[in-house]
Parts: sequence; structure tokens; C-alpha cells
Amino acid sequence: MSEQPLPIDDIRFTSRRLVRELGFMGGDFAGTDLPPSAVHALIEIETCPGITARDLGKILRLEKSSVSRMLRKLVLSGDILEKTDGQDNRIKLLFLADRGQKRVEAIHAFANRQVSGALTQLTPADANTILAGLRLYADALGDRSDAAAPAIDIVSGYRPGIIARITQMHALYYARTSGFGQRFESVVAEGLASFCNRLERPRNAIWTAMRGHEIVGSVAIDGEDLGSDIAHLRWFIVDDSVRGGGVGRRLLAAALAFADKNAFAETHLWTFNGLSAARHLYETHGFACVEEHPGSQWGSEVLEQRFIRRLKR
Repeated sequence: MSEQPLPIDDIRFTSRRLVRELGFMGGDFAGTDLPPSAVHALIEIETCPGITARDLGKILRLEKSSVSRMLRKLVLSGDILEKTDGQDNRIKLLFLADRGQKRVEAIHAFANRQVSGALTQLTPADANTILAGLRLYADALGDRSDAAAPAIDIVSGYRPGIIARITQMHALYYARTSGFGQRFESVVAEGLASFCNRLERPRNAIWTAMRGHEIVGSVAIDGEDLGSDIAHLRWFIVDDSVRGGGVGRRLLAAALAFADKNAFAETHLWTFNGLSAARHLYETHGFACVEEHPGSQWGSEVLEQRFIRRLKR
């Protein structure tokens, strides 16, 4: 029996069509007047605040000169801010300005409408088939040296170093993005240590994302501190090195599956305004913002937000 030939021409044709349908060939891309590279740059900066131009170039696969020109335009337009690294004055860290944040929110809204409009014509099974196929194809096209990096596994339960590592990820991320300091780090460490003493109780659980022996993400469900029928989603964080790679989505899915299995009527979480990628992730998993108010208990004022997800019966 002869081996079936690879559908190279069909894949190339469909790839060209996909590029056209997504709007890469001209006109306004993602509902903006920006070129595709700039749109992708803004999204990556939102996903990883404080990223360097060098790392951004690697992600986007752009030459140094192309990245420099693009970033210069985005700085001049008021979309991004450059801040000097506190440890090396030669390194500039990239952040979204208010204008850039509004652009990214509009980009997400446009893209969500575009994708959801297409998915309404498909079954959930078809949608998952598309997702799996796109991931396989993108991974195969990438064929980069980092493809051999250790797989990231989501594991449950306590492990040595979990309190220190989760606290460290929170302290470093929120110091950089929100200006939080010692008070915030202490509260995280104290709360997490107390929670770990209650892990043997069946309504509490914690998960870590493991890259080999390294913890690169975490999330927990505290089923006791808010009431018997409320799951409190806590300590949800991923390391910068894996941000944007789907690890957070996998952690959140594990936590919500636990909440649903234990029939919690509601799952609550607290976060801050401005973390648009996280908010998008919460909302796609059924959370809705029900409360927000300014708070400065961590050293700098932020708009605190409470999200609730109700159990589907």
C-alpha cells in the first residue's frame, strides 16, 4: 500500500486564505491603523510588562533595526513607555502607556468578535479540533531550539519550596508592575503559609506548573475562608519566562474543575484593574466583575476588583 502524499499545496492554499481572512494583506489590522508587527508588539508587552526590546524581537522574529524603528514610533505615539532597568542603565524595559492599554483592549475586543463570529458556525468539538490543529501546525513551523525545553506539567499538592517560590513570583511581578513592596510580600507569604497548613482538608487544593523541578506557576482554591459554598481562587501567577504560553489557562482550568467537582456555588477572586490579559482569561472562563474600588493597602493606589463565577447547574 503506497504512502499517502502530504497535502502541501492544500495547506499552503489554506494558509494564504487564513492570512487574507485575518486581514494581514492590507487595510486596518485588528481594527487599528497599526501594522501587524506593532499590534503583536503591544499584545506581547501587555502579556509581559517590562519585556526588553531584545526579547520582544525574538518573540516576533524581527531584526533589531526593525524592532527599534517600530518601538520608536510607538513611543512617539504615546502607546508605550520605556523605563531604565534599575540594575543595568543600558537596558530599557517596555510597558504600555494608558493610550496603549486602551488600544490593546480594543484589539482584544475586535479579535474576540472575529473569532467568536467564526466559532458560532462550528460545534464545540470542531472548535477544539481547530485549536489542536493550529497548535500543532505552529509548533511544527517554529522548529526552534527551545522546542526541546522541558514540558510543563500541572501538578497538585504541596511540594518543598512552594511557599517561598510562589511568594517570590508575586513579589517580583507586582513590584515591577504595581510598585508593591515588603508589605505585599509579607501578606502573600503569611497567607500562603497558613493555607498550606489546611491543605489536608478536602475543600482546599493547590496546583503548580512544573518545568522539570522548577515551579513556574501556581493557583489555589481555598474552600473555607469565604464560606462553605464559596471557592476562593488565590495565588494565581505564572513566571515571566512562560507568560503567554497557555500555562495560566491550564492552571485556571485545573482550579475551576476542582471547584465544579466540589459543587461550590460560586468562585471568587480579587485582582487589579489594568491586568487586561488576566481579565480576558477570567471572563472567557465565566467570571464577571461585580465590584471595584480604589485601595492603597499595598503601598501604591490601585483599583481593586472582585470577580465572581457561578456554578452552571
